[in-house]
Amino acid sequence: MTAGGWKALRRSVTVFAAVAPMAFIVGVPPAQAKEGDTHITSVGSVQTIDCNDSTLLVNGSGNSITALGSCWAITVQGSSNTIIADNVINDITVYGFDQAVFYKNGDPVIWDRGRELGMMNRIDRVPA
Repeated sequence: MTAGGWKALRRSVTVFAAVAPMAFIVGVPPAQAKEGDTHITSVGSVQTIDCNDSTLLVNGSGNSITALGSCWAITVQGSSNTIIADNVINDITVYGFDQAVFYKNGDPVIWDRGRELGMMNRIDRVPA
């Protein structure tokens, strides 16, 4: 190994030695997801679910989901899914195209990953 390679290796080991103990002191941050999150993986499904302050994850195509109560978050992947939610607390994340997510209450962060890639999705607040 060259002198430059040893120097880079030494620098990496020094940084690791300084940072690794912090993981034990600080700990791992708690995840926001909780037991009871609802996962729907389907094509053409029509369902009404109770969000129960959990995250709703929908993956598929042509699904129509009505989410009652409060959802911590909603994540949608695929295409042509429609989700109508009573309340969204934290965020709505949409991947794919031709997705429609409507929520009646809450002030969630909206993250439309499909639009970032030029795909059209609709995420709107609607009257309760």
